[in-house]
Amino acid sequence: MKILYVEDNEMNRDMLSRRLTRRGYEVIMAFDGQAGLDMMKSESPDVVLMDMGLPVLDGWEATIQAKADPEISSIPIIALTAHALESDKQKALDCGADDFDTKPVDFKRLLSKIDNLLN
Repeated sequence: MKILYVEDNEMNRDMLSRRLTRRGYEVIMAFDGQAGLDMMKSESPDVVLMDMGLPVLDGWEATIQAKADPEISSIPIIALTAHALESDKQKALDCGADDFDTKPVDFKRLLSKIDNLLN
């Protein structure tokens, strides 16, 4: 299973990508929302972990554009943000995210969400 992790923070990318790789996932990374959209098209990941606070194109807009593009709209997106308010979750879902999780990431909970979307 291939996961596209779209995250601009190097420490977050390093930590989560290592843990996912140890679990057997192939992890590819993008550092901004536009690169994430481009990689969704070129790499066909099974699931996307999308940070919402990204440069160039933020995760909110990248998710809206991904879900509006028939070529990639079926790829599940899990929105990740440090903003843990219910309104942030609703905003992510309204943008088209398939699920939502908060940072710092609870790894077991995130794995469960990934598994639910892939099965």
